Amino acid sequence: MFAAFKKLFRNWAFRRTVETGTVVLNQRRIYIIPSRQGFIFAMVLGVMLLGDINYNLSLGYMLTFLLATTAGLTMLYAFRNLAQLEIHAGHVEPVFVGEQARFVFHFNNPSSLVRYQIHLHDDAEHETIFDLPAQRSTPISLAIPATQRGWMDSERLSLYTHFPLGLFHAWTYLHFDVCCLVYPKPAAPQALPAASAQNGQGKIIATGDEDFSGLRNYVDGDAMAHIAWKVLAREQGLQVKQFSAQQGHSLWLDWAQLPSLAPERKLELLTRWVLDADAQGLAYGLRLPDGELEPQNNPAHRAQCLKRLALFGMSEI
Repeated sequence: MFAAFKKLFRNWAFRRTVETGTVVLNQRRIYIIPSRQGFIFAMVLGVMLLGDINYNLSLGYMLTFLLATTAGLTMLYAFRNLAQLEIHAGHVEPVFVGEQARFVFHFNNPSSLVRYQIHLHDDAEHETIFDLPAQRSTPISLAIPATQRGWMDSERLSLYTHFPLGLFHAWTYLHFDVCCLVYPKPAAPQALPAASAQNGQGKIIATGDEDFSGLRNYVDGDAMAHIAWKVLAREQGLQVKQFSAQQGHSLWLDWAQLPSLAPERKLELLTRWVLDADAQGLAYGLRLPDGELEPQNNPAHRAQCLKRLALFGMSEI
């Protein structure tokens, strides 16, 4: 309950909109409070000061105020370690459920000072620690596990430092308008569905077995009968025979072909088929209840199919 109240208070006290473009850390964005070690240090100074007063220790006064001055300087150094940094979000590559989404942020340090021991983390305690060279732009990635398909927001991130002595906690909040597209987790390898016959002429690589058309590298799930054993015996690697079929034979990956499976299980299996068909060089199409994509085989078609599967039943942004 206390944690929930703390989060609500923080959201109210430090509320900011989602940001675009470049963020510059100035005095209005950086907050500083003593750390736990800082509070303990202050208590020790207080005890030392009471002893100095009680016993009228001149050297004790000198030592106490020297340590207090040093603590004050460390607060300025902690602020300076973050001040005037320029930050903008970079491109985030799509991932599959179960993988790590890597949110990339570009930090530009325009000053001649090296910035040390900067922490970037989210509310789930996923963290990265880094230094920033002087007068240089440095990409920093934060890995966050992707647990469900669709668009994944990095949420609000904390950027903080305890440099140089750990007596003060200087921090700011970042929340950029950037998301990672998370594809469904591919199912275990399974045989591709049979090609569907249509009128047409010419030939493409497909799942037929009419004419031998060449060899390709083995992919998990390939039929044992299609393995080129003679090639393997010549120590040329594990190869699979490919056969050509008529161009009208299109490989359709159809939602309706999987009537007895749960929706998420269907998406996982269709994702596996998209990956396998693309790896085998097949021209494949995708049919979903909300539309279809005509058979093709190229990187853009693969990405579009996976995106449709990732956002099935969701709104695009």
